[in-house]
Amino acid sequence: MASASHNDRIILNVAFNYGGRAEIVDAVQHIMRDGHPPEAVNEALISQYLYTGDLPDADLIIRTGGEYRLSNFLIWQAAYAEYYATPAFWPDFDEAELARALLEYSHRDRRFGKVAPAAAGEG
Repeated sequence: MASASHNDRIILNVAFNYGGRAEIVDAVQHIMRDGHPPEAVNEALISQYLYTGDLPDADLIIRTGGEYRLSNFLIWQAAYAEYYATPAFWPDFDEAELARALLEYSHRDRRFGKVAPAAAGEG
């Protein structure tokens, strides 16, 4: 597990009236308007054209209100994000709730799509 003990900042995104699918469509349309040839389209180029093009991909997505679905939120950027669901609604999501989410996140084994190594004796 990677340590975050030396991190001194976070980036918080709050989205209202946002849709991840619409964001991807907008990005592709913008890529086409800018005249990029099809063979130049790759993950990095698409990422540059997203609304969050100047931000790193999400590490943790907190879902409030007891919901467990993605709800079309950061579909592209959340490919390797960890999700945390809380029954607290947004207005009640306070410092204590954030601390719980971050504590839970700190115990996650972030593999970014890699398979966890088999434990001794498994096989």
